[in-house]
Amino acid sequence: MGWLLLIAFIGIPLIEIAVFIKIGGIVGLGPTLVIVVLTAVIGTALLRRQGLATLNRARQQMDQGSLPLAEIFDAICLLVAGAFLLTPGFVTDGLGALLLVPVVRLALRRFIGARVQMTNMHGHPGQDQGRDPDFSAQSDVIDGDYADVTDTAAKPSNEDQSRLDDRP
Repeated sequence: MGWLLLIAFIGIPLIEIAVFIKIGGIVGLGPTLVIVVLTAVIGTALLRRQGLATLNRARQQMDQGSLPLAEIFDAICLLVAGAFLLTPGFVTDGLGALLLVPVVRLALRRFIGARVQMTNMHGHPGQDQGRDPDFSAQSDVIDGDYADVTDTAAKPSNEDQSRLDDRP
C-alpha cells in the first residue's frame, strides 16, 4: 500500500507535467491556463450542486430509518472528485469529472461492494462475520430498563439473618 501511494504522489505530477507540456505546445500557454482554471470553476459548481443533492438524499434515507450507505459512498466520491478538480492538471480534472458522473459512481460502488462482500464471506476462521443474519432493520426493537440485583441477592435479608442466628 505504501508503494502505491509513493507511485501515485510521484507519478501523477509527472504525468500532469507531461500533459501540460503537450497541450501547451498545441494550444499555447494562455489557453492552457484558461482551460485549467475554467475546469476548476465548472467542477466546483457541479460538485456543490451534486453534493447538496446527495446530502438531501441522505437525510431522506435517515428520516425513513435506513442507513444511507449509497449516499455516503457518493459523498466520499464527490469529496475525492473535488480534490481532483481543484488540483491543477488535465489528468486529475478528467478523473474528477468521471467521479461526478452518477453512473460511474454506481459502477465503482458495485465493484467495491462486490469486493467487500467477497472479503467478508471468506473471512478467517474464528473471525466474527458480522451481525446476526436473522436481524433486519425492520425487526422490532424492545426498549427496556434493568436493575442489577446481584448485590441484594447475595446478602441475606434481616429475616434470613435471624433464622441463621437461632441455630443451636
